[in-house]
Amino acid sequence: MARFSRLEVLNRVVELGLVPVFYNPDPEVACRAVAACAAGGATVVEFVNRGDHAIDVFKAMVQNGQQQAPDLVLGAGSIVDTPTAALYVAHGANFIVGPSFNGEVARFCNRRKIPYLPGCLTPTEIATAEEAGVEIVKVFPSESVDGPEFVRHILGPCPWSRIMSTGLRGLTPERVMEWFNAGIVAFGVGQELIQKEYLAKRDYGALEKRAAEILTWVRAARKK
Repeated sequence: MARFSRLEVLNRVVELGLVPVFYNPDPEVACRAVAACAAGGATVVEFVNRGDHAIDVFKAMVQNGQQQAPDLVLGAGSIVDTPTAALYVAHGANFIVGPSFNGEVARFCNRRKIPYLPGCLTPTEIATAEEAGVEIVKVFPSESVDGPEFVRHILGPCPWSRIMSTGLRGLTPERVMEWFNAGIVAFGVGQELIQKEYLAKRDYGALEKRAAEILTWVRAARKK
């Protein structure tokens, strides 16, 4: 069962502007990685459903988070059907993310008051998701649709849309500023934050510092 309300989760995503995205098959590594992100200020994390027994890792993260990082908001990503969404929600997912829009998943999440952030790539897909109650759409893959210019073109006629970009590469303060200037409310970031070398070396201090660093870039971008 989700520990945070739909409004709390959506407001946290918008407030922070950053959602770490990752998968790791080792429960201990996964727990310590998300705790490090939370310690660095990135308290909304998407764990992707991409490996065998991923739900078992997620369960461990939820249980550990309740004790070690009470402000941590965990969600499940790469969700493409309702049964999988229901499985993760039953085990504590506070939000559901998908690579594409699924109307049945949207209805399920609406009934359970769980935020649903589906991947969209066209104005029609975005409008369809919003009609189904989606508050924040995920532009995915964001680097494949003319980057920040795509966001500007969408928000021109549809300024009410709330967009989270994902799949950013070559993350720099300038790149972050470019995206926020275009109008995104948040972005999801994977290996640019939760880097393989950090996990291989169990260097969770470096991961915490990296999360804090990227959040300073977000705050600076929003001041412009």
